[in-house]
Amino acid sequence: MWILVGAILGMTGVAIGAFGAHGLSATLTANGRTATFETASKYHLIHAVAIVAVAALTTQLNPSLVQWAAGLLTAGTLVFSGALYILAIFDLRFMGAVAPIGGLLLIAGWGLLAYAAWAAGR
Repeated sequence: MWILVGAILGMTGVAIGAFGAHGLSATLTANGRTATFETASKYHLIHAVAIVAVAALTTQLNPSLVQWAAGLLTAGTLVFSGALYILAIFDLRFMGAVAPIGGLLLIAGWGLLAYAAWAAGR
């Protein structure tokens, strides 16, 4: 399932990134949010690949921990990148306060993955 989720996030990351570069360029420039959109796109794509990689670790690490880590990375990607996309496109400034929640979810996912690796090596 997580390979599918990662693949869909990767596919949408490429599509949204291309749309931002070509279809939203004037809007992003007018809002002064081109860098914000690029950050959202970068994190979106990085974590799509990370989720696929985490899925491959299910047989090597505690499967329950890996499942939770993948879920946290997915939720974090959706909240973090989603909030930044909305901020960049619609200039809704309150979304800047939502993005850190996604960042905390991403940190928790990476932390849980680190714990799973540490626990497997003990």
